[in-house]
Amino acid sequence: MTWIILGMTLLGVTIWFGNGIRRIGAVSSGDPIGDQSGIAFLMIDLQTVFWEAGMFTEAMKAEAKTQILAELDAAKSNKIPIIAVCQEWSIPSTKAVARLLMKGQAVAGTPGTEVAAPFNGLADHVIVKRVQDAFETKELDELLKQLGVGQLRIVGLDTNYCVAKTALAARQRGYDVEIVRRGVLSADPKTAKKTLSMLHENQVKLR
Repeated sequence: MTWIILGMTLLGVTIWFGNGIRRIGAVSSGDPIGDQSGIAFLMIDLQTVFWEAGMFTEAMKAEAKTQILAELDAAKSNKIPIIAVCQEWSIPSTKAVARLLMKGQAVAGTPGTEVAAPFNGLADHVIVKRVQDAFETKELDELLKQLGVGQLRIVGLDTNYCVAKTALAARQRGYDVEIVRRGVLSADPKTAKKTLSMLHENQVKLR
């Protein structure tokens, strides 16, 4: 009987943990956008915990920083709202995955979840996301609706994960999406090329 209980417990934990992994990478669905033609700029996961983690070379960061700051300056000049989307793992199962497989980075309540110093204070709005897809909580949907946004320009990281999943979720809702290629970073640049190609096939514009 003890072995049966232990086996069932292990199975339950495995399913729970697996569900956390599934939730992290899922792309949400949402209502199609209405008559919205405005533009918004999304900064994805440009947070201290990722920017300073050593995942990217200084040369990669320097190039991306220059491009991102230029894009943000142009956005401000054209009165385009800038939205910083920050990762904080807060769902119990995803927190467990983050602690076990992601060095505990960006778990809610831990240091470094704030916008990284080079970009701090530049956003007009800050939204916290719980998984890779920034639309998952519906908060971004509501903000973009209030702002009358139908077009999104994206910079940030990581191209293969949060950038890609957010772009796909946006396209699913009918947003016109553009990724600034020199303004996104990936710890795996080779895979990022394939990811950008996949996004282009899904009608995401690359600039």
